[in-house]
Amino acid sequence: MGTSGARPQTPEYLGKEETMADTTFLNWPFFEDRHRALAAELEAWAADNLSAVDHSDTDAACGHLVSMLGEAGFLEHSGATDGRLDVRSLSIIRETLARYDGLADFAFAMQGLGTGAISLFGTDAQKEEWLTKTRSGKAISAFALTEPQSGSDVANSTMTATLDGDDYVLNGEKTWISNGGIADVYTVFARTGEAPGARGLSAFVVPADLPGFEVVERLETIAPHPLATLRFTECRIPKSALLGAAGAGFKVAMSVLDVFRTTVAAAALGFARRALDEALTRVSTRQVQGAPLFDLQMVQGHIADMALDVDAAALLVYRAGWTKDSGAPRVTREAAMAKLFSTDQAQQVIDKAVQLHGGDGVRSGETVEKLYREIRALRIYEGASDVQRVVIARQALAAHQGG
Repeated sequence: MGTSGARPQTPEYLGKEETMADTTFLNWPFFEDRHRALAAELEAWAADNLSAVDHSDTDAACGHLVSMLGEAGFLEHSGATDGRLDVRSLSIIRETLARYDGLADFAFAMQGLGTGAISLFGTDAQKEEWLTKTRSGKAISAFALTEPQSGSDVANSTMTATLDGDDYVLNGEKTWISNGGIADVYTVFARTGEAPGARGLSAFVVPADLPGFEVVERLETIAPHPLATLRFTECRIPKSALLGAAGAGFKVAMSVLDVFRTTVAAAALGFARRALDEALTRVSTRQVQGAPLFDLQMVQGHIADMALDVDAAALLVYRAGWTKDSGAPRVTREAAMAKLFSTDQAQQVIDKAVQLHGGDGVRSGETVEKLYREIRALRIYEGASDVQRVVIARQALAAHQGG
């Protein structure tokens, strides 16, 4: 991967005409030369490769995208190196991929989320068995945390892992699991009972081919992605499948989510940038009474609001990434702010783009129509917007009382 060396001469805009995204943010002091090089390399690859991907079969498309990203070397960034995840690199990749293809972003993100815990907490044997496969795109990973009754309340998880001799026996269900049904390996969280609540959870590396594991339902959503409900019935895994220490599952989950929550914000930013680009093209080429649509002051107001939201979101996303990469043990507040603002405002930016496209904005298959469907889930998964508000408020109060 060409992620080192002299800083490239990055033009203000990169990519094909239909994705002329502003890249001047790469000049901000949040970034190093290797980040700028990564952005330029991925931009060129995405422009050359992603438009040809067939999305008629979502499962097949997702598998193909994982293979492509692995062969190109970009999945090397999906896990930790020397015990650390580079949040700025993850965010740049997700922002760029989302701007081109929502499913490509999904494919990359799930490889990171699914094996991020292995790269951070796994044994040498676990890393050797799975990371080589997932980073090369030869295996698909998934992160199995959410349960039907618990949602964002991880401490309320009820799936159990009971120690029986040299094995743990898994019983319970997981739902809304991304890559469910197509993954080769799952990071699964279950209650081992060392203590009540969050302190009684453990994490496990679970291959998809074990007896007692089944996909009971595939879940269809407004933006097609591989999602499923999983069931574990007397599913035996060896004690060596334990990821980290027994009872440390909540720490494992939060360590991964603390990083990838920021990257969800980056994906939303990518969707918003594409929506702004599409809107600018529309209003500068669409004629109304013999003049460009852009000449209307109300349209200029919408464009100004969209541009403001995009830049504000970028500042929050890359502040969170820079803070984590600079050594902060946790970035709960920064990541929550980035995810809340970026996802909520991306929804508004995309809605304005749809409005500016008129009837074409709701035509099935149009770029802004696809963005409208893609963005909605980001305000829910990895902590819904209202959950992020609670997190931010609690962090603000704790800082005030501590100061």
